[in-house]
Amino acid sequence: MDRMQETQSTPAPANARTVGPFSVTEHGAFAEPWAADFAPGTNVLFITEQAGAIKFVDSSSGRTGTVSGVPTVDYGGQGGLGDIAFLPSEASAKLDRRTVYLSWAEAGDGDTRGAVVGRGTLVCGTADACRIDQLSVIWRQAPKVTGRGHYSHRITFSPDGKYLFVASGERQKGEPAQDRSNNLGSIVRLTLDGKPAAGNPFAAEGGVTSQIWSYGHRNILGLQFDAQGRLWDVEHGPAGGDELNLVKAGQNYGWPVVSDGDHYDGKVIPDNNTRPDLAGPAIGWTPVIAPGDMIFYSGKMFGDWRGHALIAGLKTNAVVNVKINGEKATEVGRYDMGNRIREIVEGPDGAIWLLEDGEKGRLLRLTPS
Repeated sequence: MDRMQETQSTPAPANARTVGPFSVTEHGAFAEPWAADFAPGTNVLFITEQAGAIKFVDSSSGRTGTVSGVPTVDYGGQGGLGDIAFLPSEASAKLDRRTVYLSWAEAGDGDTRGAVVGRGTLVCGTADACRIDQLSVIWRQAPKVTGRGHYSHRITFSPDGKYLFVASGERQKGEPAQDRSNNLGSIVRLTLDGKPAAGNPFAAEGGVTSQIWSYGHRNILGLQFDAQGRLWDVEHGPAGGDELNLVKAGQNYGWPVVSDGDHYDGKVIPDNNTRPDLAGPAIGWTPVIAPGDMIFYSGKMFGDWRGHALIAGLKTNAVVNVKINGEKATEVGRYDMGNRIREIVEGPDGAIWLLEDGEKGRLLRLTPS
C-alpha cells in the first residue's frame, strides 16, 4: 500500500492540553502558513506557506515532507502562495497521482499584481517528497492593480464536482466590486479547466463578466458549501462589519455602497439595512473577528456541531462557532486559542485541525476534551 494512503489513527500525544471543549495537540510549525487541505482518501495534510512553499504532514504517522514544482509568487503584504484544493472525486485509495489546484499572487507590469489559480498534477512517489507536474494558470484576476491586499483567492468545488468557485477580492480598491466589467470583488464560477461556466447569471454579457456568480464583495477569506449544497462566504469588513453570507447567483452584496462597518478613517458607510435591494449578511460582527477561513462541520467527534460553521478568527485568536438557522445564523460559541488562527480544516476522522498565523504558526489537532 502506498504510504500516502495509510488510514490508521494515531494515539493522542502525551503533551495534549485542554482549551475549552478541546484537547489540543501540536504537530509542528510552519512559516506563515496560509491554507491546508487533506488529499482526499488519505490522512495527508498539505500546507501552503505564504512565501512560496508547500509542506505535508501524514496525520496517521507524523511523517513530513516537501513539495517541489511550486510556482514563483509575488510575496509581500497579504500576497504570496494562497489556497490549495484537491478534487473530491479523486479519493480512490489506489491513486498516487491527483489533480491539485493552487492560488497565488502573480506580478504584472508597472508594479501591479493579481491573484491567479493554477492546476497541475501532484505526484507523490517517495515517503518524504512530492512534486507538482504540468502546473498551468487557468484563471486570473482582471485587471491587475497596485497594492498587496485583498486577494481573497479561496477555492472550492460545487458538491457535484463539476464547477470551480474562486473568491476574488476587490484588492482594497472598493469601487471595482460594483463594476461587473472586471472580476474584482466577486465570486466566479468556472469549469474545472477555468472557463466561464454555462448558466452563469451574466453569461450573456460575455468577456470577464461571464465568469461572475456574485459581486459586491470585499475580502473573502472563507468559501464553502454546506450539506444542503448552498454556497457561503465569510469576509472581512472595514472597521467593523465582518460578514457571513449565503451566496446566491447574481446577487450584489453591497460593498462599498453599504456595510455594517465604517471606513478606517471614521467616514460613515450606510448600513446594510438601508439598502434592502442588496443582499445582506446572515450574521455580522462589530467588533470584527477577522476571519481566516471556515468549514461546515460534518464529522462525529463533535456531533452536536454537525452543520455548524466553524470560523478561524485572526483578530479574536479564536474558533468561532456559528449555528445556521435557515438563511440566518447565530454565534453559539467562541473558543480562545491564544493565538491568531489562520486556517481551519476538518480531518478524515472528524478531528479539527488549525494553523496559527505568523512566522512559526503551529499545526494543532483538536479532539473533544
